[in-house]
Amino acid sequence: MFKQFLSHIIVYNVIKKIIEMKISKKFEPIINGLAAGFVIAILALLTFESPFGVWLMFSFGSSALIVFVFYDSEFAQPRNIFFGHLLAICVGILVNSLLGVSFFSLGLSVALSVALMMYFKIIHPPAAANPLIAIFADVSYDFILFPVIAGSIILILLSILINKFLFKRKYPKRFI
Repeated sequence: MFKQFLSHIIVYNVIKKIIEMKISKKFEPIINGLAAGFVIAILALLTFESPFGVWLMFSFGSSALIVFVFYDSEFAQPRNIFFGHLLAICVGILVNSLLGVSFFSLGLSVALSVALMMYFKIIHPPAAANPLIAIFADVSYDFILFPVIAGSIILILLSILINKFLFKRKYPKRFI
C-alpha cells in the first residue's frame, strides 16, 4: 500500500515537472509543428475510426498553423476559427446550390466569405478556402456539422490545451 502511494507521488511529481518545463525558443518551431501535426492527426483518427464520418477538412491544416504560430493574432481566436469556418462553408454550399461550379461561382463565394468575415469581425484566413472546398467537392449541408462544426470544436479545444499547458501561453485572448 505504501509503495503504491509512493509511486503515485513520484508519477505526480514527474508530470508536474513536465508541465512546469519551459520550452526553449530554438525548439519552439519544432514543437509548434508537432503540435499542429498532433491536432490534425487527432482529427484524422476521428475521421478514420469514428462512426460519425468526416472530422477533418483541408483548411484545418492552415488553422492549426495559425493557432500555434500566430496564437496572439485575432485570426487565431476561437470565435474567429469557429464562425469563420462556419460562415465560409455555408456561403460555399449556398453559392454552389444556386450557381454550380464556374469561375464566377468560385470567385463570388470567396469574395462573399471574405467580405462577411470582415463585416462580422470573424476573419480567419484559412476559412477563405472553405467555399472552394464546398464547390469543388459538391458537399451537402451535412458537411456543416461534420467536419466544420465538430472539427472546429476539436481544433479549438486541443489548441487551448496545448497552448496553455505545453507552451504556457495566454491563449485564447478571448472566446467571444
